[in-house]
Amino acid sequence: MISETSPALPMAAGRPGETPVELYEEHDPIVLVPDPYDPNRSVAVRRSALTLGVQLPPREPAPQPRIDPWAQRAVGLGVGAGAAGWGGGHLLAGAGQLVSAATSAGSVAGALALLLLVAKLAPSERGSRGKTVNVTTHNHFGGRSSVNVR
Repeated sequence: MISETSPALPMAAGRPGETPVELYEEHDPIVLVPDPYDPNRSVAVRRSALTLGVQLPPREPAPQPRIDPWAQRAVGLGVGAGAAGWGGGHLLAGAGQLVSAATSAGSVAGALALLLLVAKLAPSERGSRGKTVNVTTHNHFGGRSSVNVR
């Protein structure tokens, strides 16, 4: 026992410091949380101090669609546009065939007209001299004249 007359021990040598002691299994890790005022910074917080920030709403019992309706519409529009393009291509191909047929018919008609014109303008082969035309001109006094064609 220490008596009152014995010299007092220095503070650092006799008693441990006043700091709290953390046991190994009771260690609370520090986590970094985004700062609410500046999302580019992080704030160090003990995990035990965190609470659930957002309460999740209860799930609806109705089943959700497996495929997004907007995605279904987009796929439908893509398929419809492809089918319309395919049909438009066939329409233009048919129109091209009609134009080609009309052009060939026009060229055949033009060739026949040219052959008929050449046949009409060509000299006949019946006589050796061809067609004979007699033109008689009579000049009268006073500048009058008359023409006879036979």
